[in-house]
Amino acid sequence: MELDALHDLAREQLPRGVYDYYAGGTEAEITLGESVASWQRWRLRPRMLRDVSTLSLATTLLGTPVSMPIGVAPWALQRMAHPDGESATARGAAAAGTLMTVSTTATVSLAEVAAATEGPKWFQLYRVKDPAYTDDLVRRAADAGYRALVMTVDLPFLGRRLRDLVNDFQLPEGIEMANHPPEQAYGDRALTRALDSIATATWTFDDLARFAALTPMPVVVKGVLRGDDAQRCLDAGAAAVWVSTHGGRQVDPAIASAVALPEIVEAVGPGVEVYADGGVRRGSDVLTALALGARAVFLGRPTIWGLAIDGADGVRDVLTELAAALQLTMALCGVTDVADVPADLVVRAG
Repeated sequence: MELDALHDLAREQLPRGVYDYYAGGTEAEITLGESVASWQRWRLRPRMLRDVSTLSLATTLLGTPVSMPIGVAPWALQRMAHPDGESATARGAAAAGTLMTVSTTATVSLAEVAAATEGPKWFQLYRVKDPAYTDDLVRRAADAGYRALVMTVDLPFLGRRLRDLVNDFQLPEGIEMANHPPEQAYGDRALTRALDSIATATWTFDDLARFAALTPMPVVVKGVLRGDDAQRCLDAGAAAVWVSTHGGRQVDPAIASAVALPEIVEAVGPGVEVYADGGVRRGSDVLTALALGARAVFLGRPTIWGLAIDGADGVRDVLTELAAALQLTMALCGVTDVADVPADLVVRAG
């Protein structure tokens, strides 16, 4: 099923407040809209008369083998979309042969998600309650077998998400934030208390260095949109950089990931893995990201729509169908391996 059609089906199925929570951005939602359109401002320059009878989508992400350069981005409160929540998403990602990034604000505990499948997982980190509690989460993730720590740095304060404000959105009955302490995990206004707690206005590059020293997991910094910030992240101990606008849910208007990606790739230089999310909907979007220097892309909303419609199978189908679209686009462009996508395959439109 086309991702646009899947989105429409999920919108019909989900309660209005839940749908708006997943689908919405901040302020005028300019960044949210730009995230999809920005990939389409690049044009592919196909190469002809290449033997494309055999194609390879397999790659590695920080040393972990995956079947495709497409992973699952962190997304909060997934049991609102499906009773199995993050566990189902993890199973779907594993069935597709790729990895899932599990959010701190998950509705299934990091240990339970780890036990749901042997497929590879990364853990996305917010500050929770206080530094000691947050450090303990990092240790628990390492003990549970997570392969990397994804430090989200674009949330010094929560963006002004107007849809949620209009809806006065709170946790539906029976949903809790499983990685948060009890006073934030459930109950009246629990979501407000939890979101207030995860704001990281005090975090600096020193905190990045501290987490890099605290855990054996490599640290990925998520939410970078500038080349100079990306280089400073590496200097502070980051192993990789993730270009992201937080799904258009923080600064608005901010530059889209497709715009920021080339500058960041140039700044960090060869040998450093760079990832991107935001607005990826087509195989051509994935191929464009690879040509611009990304190691992989990550999907957020499309996997939520798949989860809402068909649980783990829906997540698997979203990933495998996008991989199939990538494979066809590669063949049509004369590219046989995701590890060998030439930079001159794309050019800016106009």
